[in-house]
Amino acid sequence: MGCNVEGLWLFFMALAVVYLLPGPDMILLLQTGARQGKGAALATAVGLGIARGCHVALAALGLAALFKAAPWTFDVVRLAGAAYLLWIGIQCLRTTMLPNLNGSNAPLEKPRWQDAILRGLLTNLLNPKALLFCSVLLPQFITPHTGPVLAQFAVLGVLLVGVGLLFDSAYALTGAALGRWLQRSPSAQRLQQWLFGSLLIGFAVRLTFVQQA
Repeated sequence: MGCNVEGLWLFFMALAVVYLLPGPDMILLLQTGARQGKGAALATAVGLGIARGCHVALAALGLAALFKAAPWTFDVVRLAGAAYLLWIGIQCLRTTMLPNLNGSNAPLEKPRWQDAILRGLLTNLLNPKALLFCSVLLPQFITPHTGPVLAQFAVLGVLLVGVGLLFDSAYALTGAALGRWLQRSPSAQRLQQWLFGSLLIGFAVRLTFVQQA
């Protein structure tokens, strides 16, 4: 197969750089961990992983070419993703106080893992930049003359999803730790609420103006 060790290492480094950059996925994980604890945040990470797997499959099938041929399809996904991020950001701003995640008080709302998975899935799946990222990055590490292209796509896709889950899990656990710390300070809770909500709304606004390269 064409994915040699050196190529896989470079691919891993490229992924690490991307996953370390602040974005809506990272903010969503931190916010979910702080609000609902590590279980809901890790479930959100699972949803993000499923979405990235879908993006890899869509990139292999050439959906990015459809965006080029019919720009309105890109705009539909872009605006839907922006609207969803905006809704999450507004919900974050409207929330009052953190539930006590240590169990001394009943939580404001019992986390539903299926909802957390769906939130992660939609946040990433409705971001056309994530699909374009897969469509641009993956072909650079594929060498058709050394093996089946689909098999190479599969290997790189598994690595992309796996590395993403590692980073996302770290952000989820960080968010949960942040939530436990925030319970000691109502003012810090309000700051976290407005910071994360404003960032998500900012990402929604930025996505609204994203254009295809």
